[in-house]
Amino acid sequence: MSAIARVRIADGLSLAASPCFAAMALMTATQGDVGALLCGGQGSWPLGGMASMYALMSLFHATPWLRRIAR
Repeated sequence: MSAIARVRIADGLSLAASPCFAAMALMTATQGDVGALLCGGQGSWPLGGMASMYALMSLFHATPWLRRIAR
């Protein structure tokens, strides 16, 4: 595999990370976490726990998208 092909694969993976984490945060927030339901009590915030972690990871991995938009 050539170096150019490896760079293109790495670029594709870096662009895929942020939307995947955003989708995981959305699914976790809407479907809920069984552990949070058992331990969090009623009225717990839906973006707590894993949903907030996925949302933060989505933001941290948004750099390739911001670079692409800035071009």
